[in-house]
Amino acid sequence: MNFRSITEFQKDFRKLSKKFKSLDSDLIEFKKVLSEAPLGIGKHFNVITKAGSIYIIKARFFCKSLKKKDLRIIYAYVENHQVVEMIGIEFLEIYFKGNKEKEDRQRIRNYLENCS
Repeated sequence: MNFRSITEFQKDFRKLSKKFKSLDSDLIEFKKVLSEAPLGIGKHFNVITKAGSIYIIKARFFCKSLKKKDLRIIYAYVENHQVVEMIGIEFLEIYFKGNKEKEDRQRIRNYLENCS
């Protein structure tokens, strides 16, 4: 499974990783879960939208430093692996639920427009 992230995600991640020191190792564990089940497992994963072969998924992100499941991560899963250039998963956004209630819908729209 290929993993990438957009520039905005990298900025979000760097900002949060200063506050939550275990975030790097938590993301590695999350990638292992996604390698086995890209659409997620259980009630902590929710498909926000589907456009063609692209699923936009919102998931609870467990952070050891935080002790709660108050982080959310938004990622795109590209189902069609027949095209070599297509990636498997691209991370779009990560945020702390205490600071931000909902995902950035405009960022998702921009991502989907750039994919088509």
